[in-house]
Amino acid sequence: MSSKRAMKQAQKQAYAKHRSNITNNRFEFKKKLLIKNKAEKKDKS
Repeated sequence: MSSKRAMKQAQKQAYAKHRSNITNNRFEFKKKLLIKNKAEKKDKS
């Protein structure tokens, strides 16, 4: 494999990791909010 091709592949992998981190973090954030909201609703009732 030429170094040019290897660099391209490495960039693609890094970008894919970056994108999956963003989606995972967004999902974790929503999950935390749901848990927090459920706890608040229980406290009120």
